[in-house]
Amino acid sequence: MYRELNRFKVEDVDVLIKHIGGYPGNYDFSVRSTLFANPPQLFVAGHSHILRVKYDRTLGLLHINPGAAGIQGWHKDRTLVRLTIDGREFKDLEVITLGSHSTH
Repeated sequence: MYRELNRFKVEDVDVLIKHIGGYPGNYDFSVRSTLFANPPQLFVAGHSHILRVKYDRTLGLLHINPGAAGIQGWHKDRTLVRLTIDGREFKDLEVITLGSHSTH
């Protein structure tokens, strides 16, 4: 339904989203050249179901893996990340837990 790689602006922030994208120090091969050639300010990637928010000093970008919000998978807690983008500034970042689910 959606392109594999989505790039757009929110306020003055360049955002890149890819389902399987890896994380700082271990980016997925499929997105590595894009990230290094023209890094966004915000990179959102998932797939691992591991909640992670990390600033990549090498590329100067904020990486967010929001965890997992669905009911399928091995994760116990369903999570998402919310933040405010004000111009070029990120603020008020919070992790929201939607609740647990049983894997059985």
